[in-house]
Amino acid sequence: MTTEKPDWIAMESRQSGLQVWLMGADDRVLQHRQSETSMSGDRFETRLRDLLSDVLPDSSVPIVVCGMRHPAVSPAADAYLSTPCAPPTIAQATPYQMRRFELSLLPGVKQAAPPDLMRGEEMQVAGLLTYDPNFDGILCLPGPQIKWVHISAGEIVSFRTFMTGELFDLLSRDTMLRSAVNAEGWDRAVFEQTLSETLVRPADLAAKIFSVYADSELNARSADVARGRLLAVLIGAELAAAKPYWLGQNVAIPADAPMSAAYATALEAQGVAVRHLNHVNLALSGLIAAYRGPSSSCP
Repeated sequence: MTTEKPDWIAMESRQSGLQVWLMGADDRVLQHRQSETSMSGDRFETRLRDLLSDVLPDSSVPIVVCGMRHPAVSPAADAYLSTPCAPPTIAQATPYQMRRFELSLLPGVKQAAPPDLMRGEEMQVAGLLTYDPNFDGILCLPGPQIKWVHISAGEIVSFRTFMTGELFDLLSRDTMLRSAVNAEGWDRAVFEQTLSETLVRPADLAAKIFSVYADSELNARSADVARGRLLAVLIGAELAAAKPYWLGQNVAIPADAPMSAAYATALEAQGVAVRHLNHVNLALSGLIAAYRGPSSSCP
């Protein structure tokens, strides 16, 4: 553990836990830490203390957090900004006082129609805009919930969320498909063929999912073949619904995101020239921009 006290702390609260960066006065990363932790209550503060007590023994520093809503603030209140808007900055943050820490919780972004919200991903948008302020197109963010974000003129214009990542995990872990898809990799040729079939006829999604199991049982398919089919069925149905977000669009995908390779393969198979965002930590770049940047004009 470093003994150098940070000038401020950037924190991303994810479904899987916390990502914490100890930042110097020049926004240089002194150290990166992470923890699997509860997102609320005493356990959260205990884990936070475990992460930071060696660098904050006597006094605190600014802690800027994305992805976490203040427990006392209603989602219908000011915990979210409304589209269209620029990514939030520290000016829109809500103070959250703990016994030892005072956090500045950055708001998420909400959309009225169709109803949708993001909490944390808006910092990845901010991060992209620090590298390309004139970006005009779609940022695809694979993960447990996949976000398709339309960005133009420095603003989040609209977005759509799909639970494809969580559905894939649940089907792979907690259903009869568990043994059929028990592999780390996936067959690309089978993936592309199944994707094409699903895009043509996405309505029978539930039947296609069972067919993955039946094909594995009847034809002794390898796990990587079954896994490729299941990925393609789910992503194909998503692409069919999200077509306005990728057809003829400039699409960027973070290379380090979960399932990014599958999404890039699927889009490139449809003729989309995907921009791969390699070696870029969008969330951290966005948090730095939020901490240092001017107030946005979001309502």
